[in-house]
Amino acid sequence: MDTLRQLFGSAHTWLFESITQPLLHTAGGMHLAEDAYLGTELALAGALQIAALLLLLRPLEALTPVEPRLDGRAIRTDVIYTVLTRLGLLPLLFFFMLLPLEAQLDSLLHSIGMIRPTLETLLPPLAQRPLAAFFCYLIVLDLTGYWIHRAQHRFAWWWALHAVHHSQRQLTFWSDNRNHLLDDLIVALLLALVVRLIGVPPAQFIVLTVAIAMIENLSHANTRLHFGAVGARVLVSPRFHRWHHAIGAGHEGPQRGVNFGALLPLWDLLFRTADFRSGTPPTGIRDQLDGANYGSGWWAQQGLGFRRLWRALALYPAR
Repeated sequence: MDTLRQLFGSAHTWLFESITQPLLHTAGGMHLAEDAYLGTELALAGALQIAALLLLLRPLEALTPVEPRLDGRAIRTDVIYTVLTRLGLLPLLFFFMLLPLEAQLDSLLHSIGMIRPTLETLLPPLAQRPLAAFFCYLIVLDLTGYWIHRAQHRFAWWWALHAVHHSQRQLTFWSDNRNHLLDDLIVALLLALVVRLIGVPPAQFIVLTVAIAMIENLSHANTRLHFGAVGARVLVSPRFHRWHHAIGAGHEGPQRGVNFGALLPLWDLLFRTADFRSGTPPTGIRDQLDGANYGSGWWAQQGLGFRRLWRALALYPAR
C-alpha cells in the first residue's frame, strides 16, 4: 500500500511540475497553485479510475451481460461523459469556491463567540479515528445524495435535466456519468456545500469522491450480478439500481421512482422507495417508446435538456 502511495505521489508531483505548473505560470495564475495541485491529484485519480473501470467492469459485463451491446454510438457518448467528468474538476471547483464563504461564516460566528460545528466537533472521537470519520462522511454524503436524487425526480424543471441520465436505453458502467451539464453543476454545488459544512478535509474529499464514483459505476453495469437477499440491502447492486432506470418504475408512481440510493439501500428502505424485485426490466423513459427524442450525441442531449428546462419553467407544470 505504501509503495502504491509513493508511486501515485511521484506521478502526481511529476504531472503538476511538468504540466500544471507551467500552464499556471503562462496564464498568470500561480496564486492558484495550491488549489491546482489538489486538482491535478483529482484528475490523476480520475484517469486511474477510468483504467480500473476498463480492467474490472468491462470483463464483468462480457461475462454476465443483461443484454447485448447493440447501440455502440450511445455507449460511446457515455464514454465521452465519463472522460469529461472524471478528468474534470467540477466538484473540486465548488469545494474551493466555497472556501472564502466558509471563512467569512467562521469569522462572523467567532465575533459573536460561536464556533461553527463540524462532524468532528459534534463527535470529538472522530478527530482521532480517520477511518471512522471517513465512513461517517460517506454516510452523510450518501443521505444527502438520496434527497438530491428524490428532488431531481420530483421537480419538473429538474427532471427536464435529469432525464438525460434516464434516457439511456442500454445501461453500461459508462452510464453513471451521463448527466446534463447544468444538472451536474447543481448537484456538485449542493454536495460541496454539505462537504464544507461538515468539515471534510481535502484529502478525505478526494477519496470519498473516488469511492462513491466507483460504486456508482458498478451499479450501472450491464451485468446480472446481484448481492443476494442480505447483501442487496447493504450495498446498491446492479440489479437494484436497474429498477431505478426501468421504464414505468424508475420515474413514475407516487414517489416519482424507486431505488434512489447511490451506495446504501438503507435510505430507500427507511423512506419506502425500495424495490427489490428480481428480473431485468427494459430501461429508459416511457415516452421514448412513442418516439420522444432525447438526443443521440453529447451536444444534442445537452441542447434538448435546455429546451425541456425552458418549457418546464415557462409552463411550471405540477408533477
